[in-house]
Amino acid sequence: MKEKSRSEISKEFQWDLTKIFKTDGDWETEYKNLEEIIPTIGAYKNTLSDTENLHKCLTLLEEISLRFERNYLYVSLKHHEDTGNTVYQGLMDRGTKLATKFSSSVSFIDSELLSLDENFIKTLISTDDRFKKYAHYFDDLYRVKNHILSPEMEEILARASEMAESAENIFSSLNDADMTFESVIAKDGTEHLLTHGRYRVLIEHEDRDIREKAYKNMFKSYINLKNTFATIYSSNVKKDLYFAQAKNYNSTMEAALSANNIPIDVYKNLIKACEKYLPVMHKYVDIRKKRLGLDEIHFYDLYTPIVKDVDAKYTYEQGKELILEGLSVLGEDYINTVKYGLSNGWIDVYENKGKRSGAFSSGAYKTEPYILLNYNDSLDNVFTLAHEMGHSMHSYNTWQTQDYIYGDYSIFVAEVASTVNEILLLHHLLDNTKDAKFEEYLINHYVEQFRTTVFRQVMFAEFEMITHEMNQNGEPLTVDSLCEVYGNLNRKYYGNDIVIDDEIKMEWARIPHFYYRFYVYQYATGFSAAVALSEKILNKEENALENYLEFLKSGSSDYPINVLKKAGVDMLKQESAEKALEVFKTFVDKL
Repeated sequence: MKEKSRSEISKEFQWDLTKIFKTDGDWETEYKNLEEIIPTIGAYKNTLSDTENLHKCLTLLEEISLRFERNYLYVSLKHHEDTGNTVYQGLMDRGTKLATKFSSSVSFIDSELLSLDENFIKTLISTDDRFKKYAHYFDDLYRVKNHILSPEMEEILARASEMAESAENIFSSLNDADMTFESVIAKDGTEHLLTHGRYRVLIEHEDRDIREKAYKNMFKSYINLKNTFATIYSSNVKKDLYFAQAKNYNSTMEAALSANNIPIDVYKNLIKACEKYLPVMHKYVDIRKKRLGLDEIHFYDLYTPIVKDVDAKYTYEQGKELILEGLSVLGEDYINTVKYGLSNGWIDVYENKGKRSGAFSSGAYKTEPYILLNYNDSLDNVFTLAHEMGHSMHSYNTWQTQDYIYGDYSIFVAEVASTVNEILLLHHLLDNTKDAKFEEYLINHYVEQFRTTVFRQVMFAEFEMITHEMNQNGEPLTVDSLCEVYGNLNRKYYGNDIVIDDEIKMEWARIPHFYYRFYVYQYATGFSAAVALSEKILNKEENALENYLEFLKSGSSDYPINVLKKAGVDMLKQESAEKALEVFKTFVDKL
């Protein structure tokens, strides 16, 4: 079975990027305009104590930022369509260079603002309507005052940003464009093409021989390049520590969490909460082993459904209809916008050769919130579509409500809306089936969501914490040390029943999120918050829906902990995660 090229995918299943730029030529014209306008902001250097210059500088900064983000978004999405396309590799490289130029040109602003008298800024905000919207912006800026360097030092760090992205870019090129995998040959001689997108289908296959071969063939390619991947990952960890220390942080974790004003205790308490419920996880692994009738359970046995003879396949059209039904509890306005997105070029649906693996939602202020999928008719892919649509609706509502300066939302809350959608869809399916096997299948699916979105992500988070601490303590990150850490964590999280083989010890090499610096723990905090919020919505608690819809509109107008608290969840408390894990325990008991 041959992988399709981009040109073989029907336009109706491709996103419509002409809404950003009609042609590459239009992108080129704007790129050149940006090259000219970006340096002009330097004219305001050393002038920001003047009220008029301050306002003009902030206004120009917003204009350039907005235009740059749209420009970069276009080539980024084009690149993800086919990461092997050399034309867009080149444009992406130019976009990265422009990003460095932009960062360098504006690097003086934060330092200079912090040199101003804080009372001067407070007076402006309280007396001049033009500055009222900047209240939270300045509050956040002064919060990290000790980590803003001199204008000269900030410019040096900004100029190094392109070089600093090298590890991530090399990983992406190697993983998405250059990696190839041996096809899986079934016992009957049937050939199954193995790609990033098809791996999940094969690892869920009911034929254990196909699962095992897909697993071994996938990881064989990583093991063959193990030293390369170890060097790439180690370089990225060292880069993170360098920039954290340059900015006067005590650790990489502190630097990463400070960006969203998240206490380190939130991260560590999440790990503690999961540790408390690891016996339930081990119980689930044992249930899996018994249901599959296995003498020993391997990691390639973790994804296949343990409820057999369930037809859980949905075409893309069927998946769309199911999502509209499942999310109807969020109200007519919400659903009408989802319908628009499903029919008007938000989504790039099917896999093609060179296309970025996985799925994501992306966009820029007031563009469409674009969704990349690699849809393959599984129920899991229906949930993925619901998940990414949650991201897109969060972005859409924020962009419709907030000024540009607050038109994004922090990573800490980024997974809440997406997971609420998944949970609502799951409850819709549970409430509307009379098929006992399908109900059991869905219960297992929910348990799997906890396993993969909470326990697995927290295991990733602990791996990041350990490896970054090792680097800071001067311990080398080699293939052997990385595999030892990862193997021990899999034993801890999955228990003594599961076989820890050489393949799973290499899994760290294929996780792209490890290049996003302490990102993954937020899947687990987001899931925990989403469980609470969806329960409130489904139980029709007073103001629950209204509070949730306001959350979707909040953007970054307040700190993420506060935004979630207004919606009804306090993530500063460890019991917020434990309440979600109690639901996990309930569903494991049901299973």
